[in-house]
Amino acid sequence: MQSHHWTRNFTVGKDDIEYLTSMLLEQEKPLSTETLAKALIEERLTQEVTQLREQYKDSRIYNPSHSYESGQKLLFPAFNFASGQVLDVRTGHNPEYDTFEVIAVEFDESENNRADKPREFAAGLASPHALSQTDNDGLTLELSTAELSIDEIMDSVGDDIIYTVENALSENESLIQVAGKWFPRELVVEINEGHLHLAEAVLDINGGGPLSPEEIITEMGGLASGSSELQIFSLNNALREDSRFDEVGPAGGVLWYLQRLEPDAVQRTPSMLYYSPIPYDRSLLTAQMLDLEEDIDDELSEGVAASEEIEQATITLIYSHRRTGTLPLNAHMRQIFPTAQQTPRVFVTMVDGQDGEEYRGWVVRKDRYIYGLDTFFRKHRLPIGAYVTVSKSDTPGKVIVNFNAYRPRTEWIRLITPKNNQISFENHKRSIGAEYDDLMILGADDLAAVDTLFDTTQQQKKTLAGILRTVIPSLGRLTPQATAHAKTIYSAVNAIKRCPPGPIFATLVANPDFENVGGDYWKLSDDQER
Repeated sequence: MQSHHWTRNFTVGKDDIEYLTSMLLEQEKPLSTETLAKALIEERLTQEVTQLREQYKDSRIYNPSHSYESGQKLLFPAFNFASGQVLDVRTGHNPEYDTFEVIAVEFDESENNRADKPREFAAGLASPHALSQTDNDGLTLELSTAELSIDEIMDSVGDDIIYTVENALSENESLIQVAGKWFPRELVVEINEGHLHLAEAVLDINGGGPLSPEEIITEMGGLASGSSELQIFSLNNALREDSRFDEVGPAGGVLWYLQRLEPDAVQRTPSMLYYSPIPYDRSLLTAQMLDLEEDIDDELSEGVAASEEIEQATITLIYSHRRTGTLPLNAHMRQIFPTAQQTPRVFVTMVDGQDGEEYRGWVVRKDRYIYGLDTFFRKHRLPIGAYVTVSKSDTPGKVIVNFNAYRPRTEWIRLITPKNNQISFENHKRSIGAEYDDLMILGADDLAAVDTLFDTTQQQKKTLAGILRTVIPSLGRLTPQATAHAKTIYSAVNAIKRCPPGPIFATLVANPDFENVGGDYWKLSDDQER
């Protein structure tokens, strides 16, 4: 008799909040929203069973083979357990059956069952009948919460119920939420300034972190009172309200770090990764350009998403990320790297797939990059345009970073050679030992000169079209056709100005200074060349 219709329009009232608060007080430990939601569902089911037991008290399940008396209450399984009362009993007459009785039943009025007049049913029927229940003696109905499954309700509408409970708890000022768990505000363990200084010292001794609240409390020698769960809850609450501490744990975990010891590139986005949005008309992008944009998979591109759950992802390094020791946090990377619901920065350990060396990394969610791979890039001498693969590991909080290495060989590549405060390119031989995209590979001997181009105010004030008018002919001089591929143009532009492919491609289409010569290849228009 699963009649819990209330799950479809679940609401949380004052009595429910009081019930959950009492539960928190009794258990003396913080509990998650999901745990509280399940407890509330269980309480509703218990109330429903109690109500049903009272409603069907002394009721019997209708069975045509049984006899009944006036005034008895009956339940009819064939009518969704509709209930009714026997008004009258008379002798029945039907030549096909032996002696039997006919009972007149008046049904109770309910939302789904209304009867204008009593209905008649056979009773005391000796002949076999489909409704005769030989394995049921017709006694009163037994109900239990097992027949009203909590798991079934959570599988069906659990997310909606948790959302509703979360909102209701958030509106109650007497409760406080920390790291996804709730507890009465007035019973939180007091954390004074001395405790905070100790926590800071513990983190400082440990290189700034990250440490779990359990580790911090242990090194502090514990707090004054409260269960271990409450001490952890109280410390988390105090640290999150103090600007000295930064919560850097992934979803489902809590880790603390001293903010002053976090890398500067984690607290402030490196200038080479900063993108000032450039307005453009996406309708100008052809289907071929959209495919190219998806292939590049720039983290700043619009509407590019991972189509399915993945265990491994590959990106192509552009200058901005190679120079800052970062990886893009695009849709595919977000499935590999740990993330969080509120924490802006998430600490992660990155493991070198070539030799097992570990690097401290940071997932900077808001600005979509992963920091901490400068040593990895330099150690393996990865070029701009190299394919970098990241994959999940068996250890939570660790991600494997790798590339396809081979014995270094000398190859011709495009080298960035700044001249007269302008970007230019030349073909030079370089030793390469990693698989790369030959359309995006770039080299740079004088990094300081390239950095100067990027940091020059005059350079940053240039329009995208102005930069393209410099980049495209310089790239074109490296090929017999005097053209440049759109991916090459994208890679080159990002050596001096951070920009996703969308605005670059749209500018190529919209501006008459640029001419498409077939496929994804471009050059300056004839008028511009003259």
